Amino acid sequence: MLEALKPIIESSEIKKITYDAKVEYNVFRALKLTLNGLVFDVMLASYVNEPARNHDLDVQAIERINHIMCEFAPFEASRKKRIGILAATCEGVYGYGVDVAATIIDLTQFWCKELDKKELKLLRTIELPLSLVLADMEYIGVSIDVDYLNKLSQSMEGVVRRLERKIYQLAGEGFNLNSPRQVGEILFEKLQLGTKKKKKGKKLSTSAEVLEELAQEYEIADLILQYRKFTKLRSTYTEALPGLINPIDGRIHTSYNQTITATGRLSSSNPNLQNIPIRTEEGNKIRNAFVPRDKRNYVILSADYSQIELRLLAHISGDKQLINAFKSGIDVHTLTASKVFDVPVEEVTKEMRYKAKAVNFGIIYGQSRYGLAKALGITWEEAEDFIKKYFKTYPGVKKYMTEIVTFAEKKGYVESIYGRKRHLETEMNSSNTQVREFAKRAAINHPMQGTAADLIKIAMIDLNNKLLENHLESKMIVQVHDELVLEVKKSELEQVKSLVLEAMELGQPFKVPLLVDISAGASWKE
Repeated sequence: MLEALKPIIESSEIKKITYDAKVEYNVFRALKLTLNGLVFDVMLASYVNEPARNHDLDVQAIERINHIMCEFAPFEASRKKRIGILAATCEGVYGYGVDVAATIIDLTQFWCKELDKKELKLLRTIELPLSLVLADMEYIGVSIDVDYLNKLSQSMEGVVRRLERKIYQLAGEGFNLNSPRQVGEILFEKLQLGTKKKKKGKKLSTSAEVLEELAQEYEIADLILQYRKFTKLRSTYTEALPGLINPIDGRIHTSYNQTITATGRLSSSNPNLQNIPIRTEEGNKIRNAFVPRDKRNYVILSADYSQIELRLLAHISGDKQLINAFKSGIDVHTLTASKVFDVPVEEVTKEMRYKAKAVNFGIIYGQSRYGLAKALGITWEEAEDFIKKYFKTYPGVKKYMTEIVTFAEKKGYVESIYGRKRHLETEMNSSNTQVREFAKRAAINHPMQGTAADLIKIAMIDLNNKLLENHLESKMIVQVHDELVLEVKKSELEQVKSLVLEAMELGQPFKVPLLVDISAGASWKE
């Protein structure tokens, strides 16, 4: 039967529609077939229309075309017994298959009428082509150094044990550090830390936020935070990753989720490679475990957009000072520090720059004076003064923020440069002040974050095409927000670097340059 279907499946002339193209690509790949001619995906269509909704096929069928899909009882029963679809009756399989196909056809007709021009373009030029790129990345996977991870896990175990002993010593007794209740009893009832007990409902809260506040005065709180960090890293990465290695090819294969986030960014799972701590010693040690398949002939290349959201803020807001800074190659954080602290650029200290950096990024996420004060350990008055000076320096940013919030209040949505919408009508009209404030922050940030998500997706599609056109063996293997990771053949390194920079930096009509930090070495860390 597969031989009979092969000409149809692999023909680019015969157009196909589907649900979840990425999965379909790899299902056919496993059958040694190449799926060509795919022109529509109803899962991705639902996502570009309204990201926050449920995009499951049966849910779409009910909500969009008023159709209740058959439950495929024989298949459900067989799945419970874990003996697979082969245990289902032919009638059950055929009936379900026909229902799925008919539902996809009806939903395709629905979405072709429902999607506006921008949404259709987003689907056809970004999301659908990207699904093939992601399918390849999932299939290729990434290699890890198991021996190194085992040693790192043992080292972290030693750190955890030392932290335990020190914590018990300060507490005057042993207790279950993994029990929030017991931790709360020790900190707040026995040791009476803080000026008042930290409550979460009727329970004593030991959240990271509470402990970080206590850690400024009490060593035990800081040690508990460290304990949680190291135990989390061990359980999530150093201990878990070796067990996720595919026994056939010896590599880890994450799954990229294309329809989860409201901003258009990808997420990953099984394992989640996007949550490895960035720019920390522990995160670098874990990244060091990700290595090329053949260290003699391959390297790992990392390409990361530099300050992409700030650059997009400059472009979208049109602020002249911010645009000139990026065009002139001036360090924006140093410039902001100079203005906020009223000192010449050459007199800006590391601490000043650090605080200015918090202001720059805080503004993007709509941070209030209270949030900034807490983040920097300063008074509300000082934080408010920082923000006023920031807006005096970059008046175009203030104008943009006011206008985009007004737009969201009137239209009920905001969108990226490429037309990726974020619907905020419900939140904007909420009677809850906190919900409305969240919506305002989302309205301010989405044009930058959504555009950044679109940019790296466009770059991935373009780069994939360039690698194929040049018949290169180097492959993309990981994507983490603003960063692309490739496994590169050493003999192709310089050519691939050029192609990466070309795909990520060039050809986009922005008022400021897009810069990419690129490096290559024996592991992801390097």
